[in-house]
Parts: sequence; structure tokens; C-alpha cells
Amino acid sequence: MKIDLGMSPGMPVGMSLNLPANEDERRSLRLDSPDLDRTITVRLADDSGARNDARMLVNRMYAWRGYGDRHVIPIAPTHATFTASDDEQTVGTITLAIDSADGLAADKIFRDEIDVFRRVPGAKVCELTKLAFDAEVPSKPLLASLFHIVFIYGQRRHRCTDLFIEVNPRHRRFYEAMLGFQPIGEPKTNESVGAPSQLMWLQVSKIREQIDRHARRPGIVARSLYQFFFSPREEDGIYARLAGSDAAVLPSRVAPPRYEAQQRVGLA
Repeated sequence: MKIDLGMSPGMPVGMSLNLPANEDERRSLRLDSPDLDRTITVRLADDSGARNDARMLVNRMYAWRGYGDRHVIPIAPTHATFTASDDEQTVGTITLAIDSADGLAADKIFRDEIDVFRRVPGAKVCELTKLAFDAEVPSKPLLASLFHIVFIYGQRRHRCTDLFIEVNPRHRRFYEAMLGFQPIGEPKTNESVGAPSQLMWLQVSKIREQIDRHARRPGIVARSLYQFFFSPREEDGIYARLAGSDAAVLPSRVAPPRYEAQQRVGLA
């Protein structure tokens, strides 16, 4: 990925990124990729119009997979929805949910598994949900950019330490190979989509290690999305843009909590 911020010129080519100067485009990032014939804008969906666009994309793509078409995008301080759009429509969306007294959506069927991580001193569990991507816009760099932007926001603004996502067991290998998620427990039935669900977990402190490891392998084509992720200095600019005037730029490396939880769920 090449990031057009005047830094890191040696990163893999695949996507260029610009921070719009227009105040009306605050909390947004523009992405350009040679494998797309369009410019993609990634933004924090902080108004009803953007959230409605995200909801329509989620319902269209979920219905196509047989998961129903009555899903909603939560509106709460504990949820941050991101969208990727071209000039005409929203082509991708994902929501980051922060743990609270109300819990996470995955608690409906995986509370016991997630509680193991909650009990670790210093842990802050979060969840990725409502992920939808237009199948007509295939791009590894674009998908990687969207994931990394969410990771940056979750870790720096909310101090997320443990990230969960529910996936259909058919997609388990994708999340393992592409992002390093690990399966937790056995699949269960998620009644909200009428399909089996596998809980996946990612230790947030390991993300930068994965990025650095893949960045040291120039010229090697890997399946992992981490080869398309941003550098630490680029993360600073991205977070400052998304968080706006109330951004407190936290270090990209923070000390993780102790992970006795891994042993209790058989991951150590």
C-alpha cells in the first residue's frame, strides 16, 4: 500500500490515501487504488443519512446471503459505524461496538466465552459487527484499509484490548489467515440471522506486530491483509482526522493486559 501522506514511500503499492482539507469533509479519508476505477471515501457515519446508507447496504447484502433484511445500525455512544463510499453509493460498512453495561451483541449466545476475557485485569472487550461489502468492489487493499481504520479508532479512542467477531463457520479460515483471528469455543446458532455462528477473537496488541512482520517481507505476496496496513506515523494522522478536535493521539503500542484468559479457553 502506498500512503500519500508524505511518508512511508516504501510500503506496498495498492492504495493511496488523502486527508481532505475541507472542513465539511471532517472525519473522512479518501482512498485511491489502481484496481478500482473510482475514489473511495471512508468516513465515520455520525449522521442519520450515513447510518441509513449503511443499514441499507447491510440489509441488501445480508438478504442476498439469506440472513434477513431487517437489521438495524445501533445509535449509541458505545457504537461507531464506518462506511466506504464512492461518488454514487455506499460500498462497505462495519460497526465497532464497545463493551458497556448493556454488553455486546455476541453476548446473546457467547456471553460465557466473552466473560472469560472480561475478567482479565485491564481488559476492554469490543466487537466488530454489521460488516457488509459490495461484492462488485473486490479489493484487498480497500478491505484492509477499512479494517485498519476501525482498529486504529478502537484502540486509540476506546483502549480496546480484545476484539471479537461472529462469523459463519464457512468464513473462519478467511479471518484466521487474513487477520489472525482465533476461534473461541464451538459454533452455535445465531437466531438473528438463522445461521451457525463461530466466535472469533483477536488480541489488539498483536496487530502492530503483524503489520511489522509483513512489512519486512517486500516483494512477497502473502494472503494476510496486514501487508496493506498503515505505518505508525500514518495511524496518527488517520486517528486525528477521524476523532476531530477531541482527539488525543495515544501511542500505537500499549501494554496489553495479562492473558490468563488464553489458557482458560485453550489458546495458550
